[in-house]
Amino acid sequence: MGVLARREKGYNLVAIPIRAPESSELFDLRQPVAAGAAAAPALLPEALGDPAFRREHRVRYAYVTGAMANGIASEALVQAGAQAGLLSFFGAAGLSPARVEQAVDRLRGCLGDTPHGFNFIHSPAESALESALCDLYLRKGVRLVEASAFLDLTPAIVRYRLTGLRRAPDGTVEAPNKVVAKVSRVEVAAKFLAPAPEAMRRDLVAAGLLTPQEAELGAEVPMAQDLTVEADSGGHTDNRPLVAMFPAMLALRDRLQAEHRFASAPRVGAAGGIATPEGAAAAFMMGAAYVMTGSINQACVESGTCAKVREMLASAGQADVIMAPAADMFEMGVKVQVLKRGTMFAQRGAKLYEAWRACDSIEAVPPALRASIERDMLKTTLEAAWESTKAYFLQRDPLQVDRAEREPKHKLALVFRSYLGQASRWANAGAPDRVLDYQVWCGPAMGAFNEWAKGSFLEKPAERRVALVARNILYGAAVLTRAHFLRCQGVVLAPESTRVAPRTADELARLLD
Repeated sequence: MGVLARREKGYNLVAIPIRAPESSELFDLRQPVAAGAAAAPALLPEALGDPAFRREHRVRYAYVTGAMANGIASEALVQAGAQAGLLSFFGAAGLSPARVEQAVDRLRGCLGDTPHGFNFIHSPAESALESALCDLYLRKGVRLVEASAFLDLTPAIVRYRLTGLRRAPDGTVEAPNKVVAKVSRVEVAAKFLAPAPEAMRRDLVAAGLLTPQEAELGAEVPMAQDLTVEADSGGHTDNRPLVAMFPAMLALRDRLQAEHRFASAPRVGAAGGIATPEGAAAAFMMGAAYVMTGSINQACVESGTCAKVREMLASAGQADVIMAPAADMFEMGVKVQVLKRGTMFAQRGAKLYEAWRACDSIEAVPPALRASIERDMLKTTLEAAWESTKAYFLQRDPLQVDRAEREPKHKLALVFRSYLGQASRWANAGAPDRVLDYQVWCGPAMGAFNEWAKGSFLEKPAERRVALVARNILYGAAVLTRAHFLRCQGVVLAPESTRVAPRTADELARLLD
């Protein structure tokens, strides 16, 4: 029994007994729950989050599957997510423009205009790659990207966002190219929540990459109409807690909206650590317009990694993660969060970074350290590794080779980066002789999901499908939200009455469809 305090005629508070509802009442989301004088309305998963997000992106749920690099967020994953009413992004980072173009064509062929998007990752050492990706997306008519790992705005992402801006008959500015920016720092978020800098817009016009009208209208739209607050996630992360970051980002959005007075204020979503109904419910209750998941999708059968990695992820705990050097921002000292259990990638990557800091060239690497690196990591000599690395960059970005020939320390960095970059591909391909070198991007969310799924059918990697996982998390979040409504009215609920176990696709269909 609980009590509900009700004021009678403005005099006293009278305690009225309340019957706690049965768990079956809470779990039937299509029917309202009544508990004495307390009540909770019907609440289906598609009602969670910001309706404007669902309406603008034409999706059923305010739930996003993030763009895991190297095609881990594969065509199959994006197709499954999009067909289930999720907003799903293809993991284009780390892939060649030609490979990304293949993905664009394949997904357009199977999805048509069903909403989906592609990753647009910041590549500070390879600005030509960013420009090539922008060219590809504009040429192919890709209208939605997830901008991730940006340290600052670049001409490429500004050109993508502003190309095609036009004035609508009602006076508002129409932006055909949409950006969902994923950030973990306030100073970066501020750039995406504001218009593109005037100087950059002017330079793009001078270069013939924007029209004067597009540049002028760019002052009236934010760089991103959606901003994802990325907390303690897999891959690039600052390991920050969502409950501390999210309110600050909301406040920042509100300040910048008051300053710029955009026709529509940018929406703010949440990512990093979201892997259970409780996590999703908490994010929505903080005001998230949508939630984004990552690590847990890599363990699903549609992901672009191998069965061995999915098994490793399914046995991970929350503490089985570690920070390691990032291949794309190696010389800047940037790190990514990866799986620790079952692989030595993080330790070996750290060894390479310390060797690079201490040595100015290949020739300067001490003999004992060189022998260890060549034997355990490169499986060849440093000189031979440079030759294969050189061949790779002659195809991808020849300017890197020119710089390496002038700067021996940069040459050493490229050789070490080749190990870091290949480590994720070995993991995706399931290379049997490279298990200890697997780079598996992973956050503590993976362990949280495994703990929730333990003892259920979702404990097995073969049963994990991206749409089923998403629907379970959203269903549970709706149940917990209704329970919260009742608690706020004085209803005392037994812990077991709100324990939401994973449900099969057939069970969810009976409950929700």
